[in-house]
Amino acid sequence: MSQPVEAVVFDWGGTLTPWHTVDLHEQWLRYAEVHHPDDPAAADELARRLLAAEDAAWQAGRDHQRSATLDGMLRGAGVDTAGGRHEQALAAYWEFWEPHTWTDPDVPGLLAGLRERGIRVGVLSNTLWTREHHEAVFRRDGVLDLIDGAVYSSEIPWTKPHPEAFRAALDAVDVADPATAVFVGDRPYDDIHGAKQVGMRAVLVPHSAIPESQKGHVEGDPDAVVDRLADLLDIVDTWR
Repeated sequence: MSQPVEAVVFDWGGTLTPWHTVDLHEQWLRYAEVHHPDDPAAADELARRLLAAEDAAWQAGRDHQRSATLDGMLRGAGVDTAGGRHEQALAAYWEFWEPHTWTDPDVPGLLAGLRERGIRVGVLSNTLWTREHHEAVFRRDGVLDLIDGAVYSSEIPWTKPHPEAFRAALDAVDVADPATAVFVGDRPYDDIHGAKQVGMRAVLVPHSAIPESQKGHVEGDPDAVVDRLADLLDIVDTWR
């Protein structure tokens, strides 16, 4: 007999918000052009340096499950994050990202349906961004109050698929037995493999065009696959 489902924990990018293919050099060029408004060559050089620093941060997460923060990454690339110019540049960066952060339309009904069933809702995201920024996104989209606990890799030492990242997420939703929790994500390595290795059930959302450089060394075997998030309620009901 299946264990009861006490909580469902979701990945963020590519799961709660649909996957978008983004020009990552362009994000940093928007930032760098504020630093060097009259020098396109200097702006382009800074953008390339920041993109390389971001790539290194994500590779450290993939290969060593070592987390990073946006502020730390910028400072490591030689940016003065204390100045007013940085704040203006960061506003341009956030403006670039806003169209790519909108929550999937299925999410409000899905999260409400889970909570109506007495199932707690969690989030575990590999991210450079702060909790405050993610909560602002969820608040904008009207779902922040439907989330019972969240863990962001920017505030813990690890990234998925490290077991401690998943244990932190279980703690955040007050679950002692991983077998009573379900993880939902779009990445076979970070999400599915990571959840399965700590004893959680795992559901794959298979629509993200994950770059080869971000794919992991192994892939987990999901317990279920959903074509859209709204389908998750039926799956959870069969496990209840």
